[in-house]
Amino acid sequence: MKKIVLALGGNALGNSPEEQKKAVEETAKSIVDLVAAGNKVIISHGNGPQVGMINLAMDTASKSEAKTPQMPFAECGAMSQGYIGYHLQNAIENELEVRDMDQTVISLVTQVLVDKADPAFENPTKPIGSFYSEEEAKKQEEKGFTFKEDAGRGYRRVVPSPKPIDIVEKKAVEKLYNDGMIVVAAGGGGIPVIKENDKLVGVDAVIDKDFTSAKLAELVGADTLVILTAVEQVAIHFGQENEEWLDKLTVEDAEKYLADGQFAEGSMKPKIEAALSFVKSKDGAKALITSLEKALDGLKGETGTLVG
Repeated sequence: MKKIVLALGGNALGNSPEEQKKAVEETAKSIVDLVAAGNKVIISHGNGPQVGMINLAMDTASKSEAKTPQMPFAECGAMSQGYIGYHLQNAIENELEVRDMDQTVISLVTQVLVDKADPAFENPTKPIGSFYSEEEAKKQEEKGFTFKEDAGRGYRRVVPSPKPIDIVEKKAVEKLYNDGMIVVAAGGGGIPVIKENDKLVGVDAVIDKDFTSAKLAELVGADTLVILTAVEQVAIHFGQENEEWLDKLTVEDAEKYLADGQFAEGSMKPKIEAALSFVKSKDGAKALITSLEKALDGLKGETGTLVG
């Protein structure tokens, strides 16, 4: 039996509630396959399209005649955790029922601690929400928001992307996990919070979900971090004539390939970096990068890229 943290990529979820409900039916089958094979599973997930949709809806409502108050981004993240968690719970519970498996699924609204001195706060880079005119953006900047011009399409708000340093609800996740429940936690990289005067305070930021999944795996004592993506294996020289798919990546080779720029920013690079952070956290820790459909085969050593 392996204790697994499973980091679902955006391809496992849809871009609308209707698409997502359909997508998670297939996602649930692969997750339950892992559970049926005797593994304990925590599921983390992305929330890019979903939190953007919520932020846009609240943003649009704030500009309407109703003058709905603007919703802080941390609260938008919490909303996305709730509804994605609901869809995952529902689909997994239905799949467990089909297989006559008696297991409990639970979603946990999860806060992730970041350092308020993280350099990312000095250089917000993550675009969120809708496009604004230059005049509208300047008005928003007077409220303390940061905006950047986006490829000639207008101005978009940008927020920092700090690194996770702790999972606030880690003890609850670990207890549920060790009690045999299937846990959905730290969705969308978690709700970013900082410590201020000994209190947790939500901040406008987006934490990379693969880094958060690696931190979660470290803190709950998982054996394996499984980072799921659209491809079955990691490649070097991707898309070139000398493209090479990798069954295994040692720490040394992974660091060399990162230094050589083999992995794309915003794509495979953060997945490799997250895998390395978990592998280095304790002796015997392993990370697997593969597709959702091949996760069980990957854990058997039949496919995927094993890091460590």
